[in-house]
Amino acid sequence: QVQLVESGGGSVQAGGSLRLSCAASGYTYSTNCMEWFRQAPGKEREGVAGVYSGGRNTYYSDSVKGRFTISQDKAKNTVYLQMNSLKPEDTAIYYCAAARSYCGLVPYLINYWGQGTQVTVSS
Repeated sequence: QVQLVESGGGSVQAGGSLRLSCAASGYTYSTNCMEWFRQAPGKEREGVAGVYSGGRNTYYSDSVKGRFTISQDKAKNTVYLQMNSLKPEDTAIYYCAAARSYCGLVPYLINYWGQGTQVTVSS
């Protein structure tokens, strides 16, 4: 099992920045990638960024590319999501997630989920 705990959410004005953290524990060596998803009220859960376990290869959804950066500190078993130039449409609950096999920013590939952290961007 892998446990994921997010932190760093909050409220910010449009154009501002936030950094989310996800601390992983348990059998973290069994994961192939770590990803961030978000879910706004009334909308489906959306994958926004991912990083493979080696830490070098990252990928993003078009909606956040160029504004968000995912990174990984293997020594701390922590994944970060740096969010810049935030927009009101980025408002959502952000979830950290891990997949054992295939990765691709789709929820059905995920094996482990964090509890989520709220991000609110005001205009």
